[in-house]
Amino acid sequence: MNAITDLAAVKGRQQLAWASGDYAVIGTTLQLVGESLAEACDVRCDEQALDVAAGNGNATLAAARRGAKVTSTDYVSTLLDRGAERARAERLDVAFKVADAEALPFADASFDLVLSTFGVMFAPDHARAAAEMARVCRRGGRIGLANWTPQGFIGQVFKTLGRHVPPPAGVQPPSLWGTEAHLRALFGDRAASINATPKFFTFRYRSPAHFIDVFRTWYGPVHKAFGALAPEGAQALERDLTALLESHNRAGAGSLVVPGEYLEIVIVRS
Repeated sequence: MNAITDLAAVKGRQQLAWASGDYAVIGTTLQLVGESLAEACDVRCDEQALDVAAGNGNATLAAARRGAKVTSTDYVSTLLDRGAERARAERLDVAFKVADAEALPFADASFDLVLSTFGVMFAPDHARAAAEMARVCRRGGRIGLANWTPQGFIGQVFKTLGRHVPPPAGVQPPSLWGTEAHLRALFGDRAASINATPKFFTFRYRSPAHFIDVFRTWYGPVHKAFGALAPEGAQALERDLTALLESHNRAGAGSLVVPGEYLEIVIVRS
C-alpha cells in the first residue's frame, strides 16, 4: 500500500469521525473565533470568500455578515447542512458545496479571501491542502486561519487521545498548523507575508465531567477514541482527560473555565 493510498484511508476514517456525533454542538460555541478572524482579515463587502473545511460555518457566517460573497465547503455534507440552517436564519446568501480541502473544485485565483477555522489543519496531507488554498486565492488576496497550537489545551487533548489511541503512522499532527515555522514551510514563496498572533478561546463548562460528556457525545475525534477502547481503556482515557482539564481550570472547584491557545494567521498571497 503506497503513501497516497494510506492518506486516502486516513481521510476516509477522518470523514467518518467528523460525521459521527454532531460537531455543530461544539462548533457553535467557537463562533467568536470566526468573528475575530474576519476582522483580522479585514473582510470587505462583495469580496469573493471561500471557507475551507468550514464545519458548521463559523468563518462562513462571519464573512457573510461583513458583506462578502461566501462559498462554504466541507467534505462532510451534514456539517454544511448545519451551516446552511444558520445562514437561512440570518437571511445570509451563502453558497454551500461539498469539497475536499486537498482537491478544491475551483479555478486558480477564484477568491479574494480563503478562510479556515480549526478545519484545514486536520487535512492529512498538509502540503497539498496549503497548496490548494494558495492556488485558489488571487495574488494580493488573504488566507486567514485559526489553528490550535501544540502546547495549548486542545493540542494537549489530542496528545492525550494519541496516548490511548495511537494516530496513523507517518501522518503529521494537526497542531503543527498552529506553529509559525510550519506555516512558513507550507506556504513558502506563495506568501508575501505571514502574520501569526497567539490568541485564546475560553471553554466554559460546568465541570470536567460535563466537558468530557459533551465532547464524548458530539465531538467526532473524542467520540471515536472512546468508541475504540475497551471499558478499562475508556476509563483510563477519562481519568487522563479529567486530570488535564483540572490542571488548566482557572475557575476553581465550582465550574470549568479553560483557556485554549490558538494561532490566528493572516497570509497575504504573493
